[in-house]
Amino acid sequence: QVTLVESGGGSAQAGGSLRLSCTASGRAFSSYSMAWYRQVPGQEREFVVAIDWRGETAFYAATVKGRFTISRDTSKNTLYLQMNSLKSEDTAVYYCAARWGDWSPDRIDYWGQGTQVTVSS
Repeated sequence: QVTLVESGGGSAQAGGSLRLSCTASGRAFSSYSMAWYRQVPGQEREFVVAIDWRGETAFYAATVKGRFTISRDTSKNTLYLQMNSLKSEDTAVYYCAARWGDWSPDRIDYWGQGTQVTVSS
């Protein structure tokens, strides 16, 4: 069992920055590929970025590539999302996700509870 807790959400101006964190409790964090998704009310949950369990490869959605950076610190069991050059369309609830082994979007084993990000123009 893995519990994921996001933090760092809040409000920012367009062009500004925010950093999200996701802390995992439970065993074998280093064996999980991790990802960030986001969701706007009334819309489907959208993939943002993932990082493999080795921390070597990241997969970015085209909408955030060049603006967002994913990273992980296995010594702290924590996943990060650095969001720069924020746009109003980045406004959403952001969810942390974990998948055992190599990354693939076909199955998510654990979800966090989400953290709100609001970008005003």
